Amino acid sequence: MKLEKINISQKLSLFNDYWNPRIAGKLNGQLVKLVKFKGEFVWHKHDHEDEMFLVITGQFNMELREETIVLKEGDFIIIPKGTEHKPVAENEVHVMLFEPDSTLNTGDAAESAFTRHELEKI
Repeated sequence: MKLEKINISQKLSLFNDYWNPRIAGKLNGQLVKLVKFKGEFVWHKHDHEDEMFLVITGQFNMELREETIVLKEGDFIIIPKGTEHKPVAENEVHVMLFEPDSTLNTGDAAESAFTRHELEKI
């Protein structure tokens, strides 16, 4: 197997749409995803998976039922399984996600235009 380095900026330059995560890598049953946010996502939770959001560029608010946490470039947050959350980005933000490959991006929310069952590998 040939090892390959990944350049995050180069991978992010391959797409321009929002709320559509791409798979940049896999390790130990976890996916490393890159995604661009702008606007509001949907309220949702994941009953069986934790998620990690790492801000590459920009900033966004992670809305929780009891508080809003502002995440800026270089910040990350882990959302424990079962925690309702909604990312909101006033301007474009680039995010790396770490989550099990079983994680559906909209979790328990009703099927919508945001739902992605199949993710592109970049």
